[in-house]
Amino acid sequence: MPHIVIINSYILLLHHKPVNQTTIQVSRDTRDRLKKIGSKGQTYDEIIEKLLEIGQKVMFFNELDRISDNEEFVPLDQL
Repeated sequence: MPHIVIINSYILLLHHKPVNQTTIQVSRDTRDRLKKIGSKGQTYDEIIEKLLEIGQKVMFFNELDRISDNEEFVPLDQL
């Protein structure tokens, strides 16, 4: 969010990045795809965070599938 400073009747808009943010380069196509995924008013950071969470869930369930396909399980009632 820009800061507004008034000096001698001049309005200055000061744009600055918070210390904990960075800039990443993406293609216009990627940017447009991110816009389609997000909701109105949602930031790119929020959209990317949502995609990362979905990706982590997919990886988790893929790992469960891999384990169930390759490992031997003992039912809990047999312990």
